Amino acid sequence: MNTPKIFESEYRFCLILWENEPVKSSKLVELCREHLGWKPTTTYTVIKRLSERGVLKNENTVVTSLVSKDEVQASEINEMVDRTFEGSMPAFIAAFTKHRKISDGELDEIQKMIDRYRKENKNE
Repeated sequence: MNTPKIFESEYRFCLILWENEPVKSSKLVELCREHLGWKPTTTYTVIKRLSERGVLKNENTVVTSLVSKDEVQASEINEMVDRTFEGSMPAFIAAFTKHRKISDGELDEIQKMIDRYRKENKNE
């Protein structure tokens, strides 16, 4: 299943949802007013829109997500790498590291991820 596209303001809403779910829609209205400065109608519109796109479900005024934060983040990264770097992960990493210092600890963590990925995908 493809992860539905989530736009910036919707993503900020989803961060609140993921942190509080399952949550009553009235509580979401309160949280969005507090954290995003939204009016109740804005929150209910976003709930409806994201429900229609399969991002969340709203049953009996209780809202829960249907896609995880990890799924949304991975989808966004994949789309950006495809669009901006013609699908090349090495080109993405080269651009990323060119303008950002990476600590030895971060490099060790990245190396562990690469090693784990190689081990898990060795038999494919």
